[in-house]
Amino acid sequence: MSTEKEKHELLIPVACAGINHHDASVEELEAFRFADEKAFLANAKAVFKGVILLQTCNRIEIFVQGTAQELERYLHSIGKTGFWTLSGREALNHLLRLASGMDSMIIGEDQILGQLRKALALAQEAGTSSQITDLCINRAVHTGIEVRIQTNINNGAVSIGSAAVQLAEELIGTLEGKRITVVGVGEMGKLVAQALAAKNLIGIYVTNRTFETAKTLAEEIGGKAVLMDRLYDYIALSDVVISCTGAPHYVIHKDKLEEALNKHIWPLEEGRKPVILIDIAQPRDIEESIAGISCVKLFTIDDLKTISEKNLDMRRHEAELAERFILEEEKKFITELNRTASSEYLAQLHTWADSIRIRERDKALSRLSDADDKTKEVFNDFSKVLVKKLLTDLTFAIRGCAEQADTGTAESLVLAVTKGEIKGDINGNIGIKGK
Repeated sequence: MSTEKEKHELLIPVACAGINHHDASVEELEAFRFADEKAFLANAKAVFKGVILLQTCNRIEIFVQGTAQELERYLHSIGKTGFWTLSGREALNHLLRLASGMDSMIIGEDQILGQLRKALALAQEAGTSSQITDLCINRAVHTGIEVRIQTNINNGAVSIGSAAVQLAEELIGTLEGKRITVVGVGEMGKLVAQALAAKNLIGIYVTNRTFETAKTLAEEIGGKAVLMDRLYDYIALSDVVISCTGAPHYVIHKDKLEEALNKHIWPLEEGRKPVILIDIAQPRDIEESIAGISCVKLFTIDDLKTISEKNLDMRRHEAELAERFILEEEKKFITELNRTASSEYLAQLHTWADSIRIRERDKALSRLSDADDKTKEVFNDFSKVLVKKLLTDLTFAIRGCAEQADTGTAESLVLAVTKGEIKGDINGNIGIKGK
């Protein structure tokens, strides 16, 4: 009889590794990031049955069907260091908490659901996902949706983008009557722009590499689209700049910014107009040396952590409810994974039985030298139905044992029926003798 703890053990190896905002700075995240995601996935597929890569502005994580030791060795072999690893139940719990917004910098944010779906789609496109990794991501996304339905964890929840707007508001008191430039109109840029739309600004300037895209967003929020070659002029006119492009290089440079700021000093002013720059891009959009300009204050994702802490304080009760829900979902998750893990074992059992069926069918037919096609078809159909009926109860019993992590009983049942012709175990190390 399996114990309660054993019932919730995982039969198939899964693991994850990476770094995120809890333990890494912006610089460390940049250094760990995989510039070519498809190349990483293709290379990792040679080691793991399934691999998923999740990269966002504040985390880089790898989820695999395999062991934590294998994942650690592989990452070290490609020069990655300073990461954590989780395996089995801990990896699944982390994935569920991640999808639920519980591990996000901004507790309860919804963007992680889309990011997980995107990571899965990329792996499927690259051919690096497996039945197990697909199930893990899909189950996690389902749990994330249910957590938000069952609790109020995302009531009034803010994204990284709106947290940047909140930080700007705290820094200058109020955004009313101010001018703000948004650089980049991807998912994050849209969230920033939407958060700014209700702030009664004098001007919202939106710029992007593709001007038409900037124009579309500007029209939606009542702002003004700006050509990228006019970027520095508009920064000099702005009180706040929030940059969030997907560019792999710096977008805002110190020398060009200083030149623009000097050019826009009004005759009666004693010095340059102060401006706040908030860089929430990953990799970063703004050169760090810009912080040395006297009238400029530069902030990064790391500075949003104070917003995150306030956000968690407001949602602490809902977070406790979410954690309890996640623990229950984790048990169901493990049962589902264990059931899936038994499929390969059962496939081997049915392959063994079918080989016997074919052998005995052919022996019987050989005794009927004048058997016509109709007779052969009847013999074949009859033998298939007979084997299926004989294995039905055994199949259900093995699957039930797998769900309860009772591998001993499952393997004993198979051994009793096959007399040891199937070797190995339910964890996936299986085969048929002589095959």
